[in-house]
Amino acid sequence: MTTDHVDRVLVAGGGIAGLAVRRALHRRGLPSLTLERRGDPAEAGLAINLPGNAVRALAQLGLLDDLRAVGTRVRRREYRTERGRLLFAVDEEAFWGVETGPHCLRRGDLMRLLQLDLPAGDLRLGAGVVAGRQTPQGVEVDLEDGTVERGGLLVGADGVHSRVRRSLFDDRAPGAALLATQSWRFMVPNPGVEAWTLWAGAGALFLLIPVDRGEAYGWVSTSGGPVAGLDPAGLRRAFAPFPDLVRDTLETALAKPASIHHSPLEEVRIPSWSRDRTVLVGDAAHATAPVWAQGAALALEDALVLADLLEAGRDWRSVGPDYERLRRPRVAHVQAMTDRLSRTARLAGWARTLLLPRIGPRSYRATYDPLRTAVTS
Repeated sequence: MTTDHVDRVLVAGGGIAGLAVRRALHRRGLPSLTLERRGDPAEAGLAINLPGNAVRALAQLGLLDDLRAVGTRVRRREYRTERGRLLFAVDEEAFWGVETGPHCLRRGDLMRLLQLDLPAGDLRLGAGVVAGRQTPQGVEVDLEDGTVERGGLLVGADGVHSRVRRSLFDDRAPGAALLATQSWRFMVPNPGVEAWTLWAGAGALFLLIPVDRGEAYGWVSTSGGPVAGLDPAGLRRAFAPFPDLVRDTLETALAKPASIHHSPLEEVRIPSWSRDRTVLVGDAAHATAPVWAQGAALALEDALVLADLLEAGRDWRSVGPDYERLRRPRVAHVQAMTDRLSRTARLAGWARTLLLPRIGPRSYRATYDPLRTAVTS
């Protein structure tokens, strides 16, 4: 079975990147069909930290007021040693401004916001893309149920392990992140943190961010080697030198192992994000370790830039190169700064303690200063 719609955009993936593309296209009056493999949103109970450039992008998608009604503003950032000593802090609201200051909310809430006031008919759940291909008239995708969908442009927004990338590009991705090999994420009752707070030790990082409803979002990573699934004993060893607050919070999370999400830290760095009528966005194109929390931010920006190009009426076969020209410098900057801080995080404890009070604030400014500029008008 096939459906001909060569004037519409096919979006593979209904996560944050795909939903952002869908929304950006809808706001410009461009028809699309978003195809999501899962039957319901994934990781809806976990949270996500949005730096100021992500908040600005959501404002450009018409969602700033709705965003501020859920989650919490993140006004301050603290970097601490594994013993709890404060190395440096950043007034994030002063840096970004009150209007576009950072925000932390549940992923499920963000995905719900991205779908506000959109027609239900242009999103199909349980419609996994198996492969994509170019045709003389446009693009086609084969779905898991045996059907075929056609369009004029295919957007691969299907994440780190993108099937679109695998079927149409020279796929050498993903690769392991420099920061660490693995991470775990969870929600816990807030143990009393009022700021974005990171404790860094030898090969171990523990991050807590207040969200709302008395809860905090936890993210931890270790570099002790690959582990398939949860390793409570290994995590307890890695964080044994950390303060009571950290160890107690870890125990709270470990008491509900089913609610802990484990994932390897993987990055995607490939030479091309486009080919003819196919464009990759978000993690499918440029997944990075979450050092600067730019995964969702870059995906939201990708959506805005791509939608602007399509609205301008360009030949859809030439949109890809224009999109890459506009997006590559910003992504390359984030990747370079991610590598820089990842190397710092892997230094010996004494070296981090000595260097971070001086270089930490400079790294923050050097990373985020270029990102304060809007990607579209």
